[in-house]
Amino acid sequence: MYYVYILQSINIPDSFYIGFTTDLKQRLAEHNSGKSIHTNKYRPWRIKNYFAFDEEQKAKDFESYLKTHSGRKFCKNHF
Repeated sequence: MYYVYILQSINIPDSFYIGFTTDLKQRLAEHNSGKSIHTNKYRPWRIKNYFAFDEEQKAKDFESYLKTHSGRKFCKNHF
């Protein structure tokens, strides 16, 4: 499976991160251990939402959409 996930910072709840992975538990552990330079200053993180896809391209397209202005607005209104 392919996952698109939304992380929320525990210490700074207004900070979110959107990503893509095939291993959700491992990727969360990497974010929380500081391995990702894009997220290390906002850790620890929790998974706010995730979406499972059986096709990689659909997951990547959805991740790209969520990272757009309208996608972020969609997240704010629905999640």
